[in-house]
Amino acid sequence: MNRLTALPGAGLLLSAEAAGALDREASRDWGLSPFALVEAAGRACARRLAALLPGLLGTPRPGPVIALAGSGNNGADALVMLRALILEHGLPPSLATAFLSRDGNTGETGPRAEAVKALRAMGVGVRLWERGAETLIGEADLIIDGIAGTGLSGPLRDIPLAMVQALNSLAGPLVAAIDVPSGNFDAWKGGMPIAEADYTLAIEPLKASLFKPLARRFGGNLIPVGGIFPGELIKKYGHDSIELLSWEVAQKRIPPAPPDAHKYVRGVAEIRAGAPGSSGAPWIAGKGAQAAGAGIVRLLTDRELYPILAASAGGIMVGEAGSAADDPERFRPDAVLLGPGWGKSAGRKTVLEGVLERCRPCGEGEGTPLILDADAIALARGMALHRNVILTPHPGEFAAFTGIPREETLADPAPVLRRVARELGVTIMYKGAVIYIADPLGRVGVVDGMNPLLAAGGSGDLLAGLCTGIAARMRAMALRGGGADFDGYTCAAAGAALFMAAGKSIEASFVDPLELVPPAAALAGKAWL
Repeated sequence: MNRLTALPGAGLLLSAEAAGALDREASRDWGLSPFALVEAAGRACARRLAALLPGLLGTPRPGPVIALAGSGNNGADALVMLRALILEHGLPPSLATAFLSRDGNTGETGPRAEAVKALRAMGVGVRLWERGAETLIGEADLIIDGIAGTGLSGPLRDIPLAMVQALNSLAGPLVAAIDVPSGNFDAWKGGMPIAEADYTLAIEPLKASLFKPLARRFGGNLIPVGGIFPGELIKKYGHDSIELLSWEVAQKRIPPAPPDAHKYVRGVAEIRAGAPGSSGAPWIAGKGAQAAGAGIVRLLTDRELYPILAASAGGIMVGEAGSAADDPERFRPDAVLLGPGWGKSAGRKTVLEGVLERCRPCGEGEGTPLILDADAIALARGMALHRNVILTPHPGEFAAFTGIPREETLADPAPVLRRVARELGVTIMYKGAVIYIADPLGRVGVVDGMNPLLAAGGSGDLLAGLCTGIAARMRAMALRGGGADFDGYTCAAAGAALFMAAGKSIEASFVDPLELVPPAAALAGKAWL
């Protein structure tokens, strides 16, 4: 499978139920019959794939292309796509084959039947799936997966299951799924059968089930396919949807630094982190806060670490936690980060309680943004948090903090995170190959990632630092009349999107997380200076 890349765009992610309702209204009230929708989807998918893989269908000789078509609309889309590859993109009919599942009625008259009729008239081999077909499809250069869509009511079975199992057993052909890889649906859970695609031609609006942490890799590279449904209609069904966030979109929600900004306008970020044996964590977090644009970054760390960090601090201020330099009346931060490499030794919880109280909103005041990462999340369990707190747990930390089994959240993060964020009154950034963000207002966003370059110790510290730097500037500008009040969801979305974009900008290689700092700083500077 090719290296996966994050989606470049942003938009609304719909459930299968909402997508089905949109489909029905499009047919009922907009004159977009099932025939029109299937025709538009199949041809659009063919165009996108042909543009993406021009060598696959071009000269001197294209390879065999096979469509696996179930009995539903995804099957019809696959057959129309195969027809369009022949008529519009140069695929010889002799190199095209369609295999049909046995689920459909032989007397059907819908879009699928019409597509079958057209392919047969063009001389394309159209066959029912049978034992031994896996040998034939293994000879293809490209397989179009149209076996099943999101309308499934349960796991794949019978002939569709056999088709997916055969597809997954192959090593050679490139697999392009239509809308979702077959087997993916709202109630999909890890271990259920699902097709493995190199590319998913995802019909807009994209389906939320594509981004479930355990399902995401099966979709491969997600290629949005638009122009099927009117934008006005899509928005109508997006009121309770998940938002797909990208750097291109998230950066625009953060106000740029004004031309006459001084360091306090760019914000003061305070970081309490590190312990003996984990001196790298506060350093990485501090560099992240700098890269995101904080005007002043101040590390407060243990006495044992102070000389190590102070000796190479550069533009980062370093102080000893608990000393005279650690005076909240003298030094007022615009955002505070606690936790990277901090440990849970005696006294940490007392420090956290004190910082949390100082950051708490008072009356109409908004309070100071507080980012809790790593050990600080565990220490905060049972504490009364507030609306300007951002928690940044990975799946294991979230399970320990909430008592909710890890498997339950990984299976479908959105409803779990939405509920917990409302109950606690905080913003949650649920970290992983795909990052989920939820806030007390019920907003849920997804930042696509799928980049193993970022799977390294220290990456989470950098992400927490990026969020802290953004939070400090948001808060500082709000206090000085240059921006709206701090919003945890917007801050977390921008931080996560910046983190993913920085990782994407680096050539495929294993790196030290500090190597992500220069590209992150360049992206942030271009966006906000």
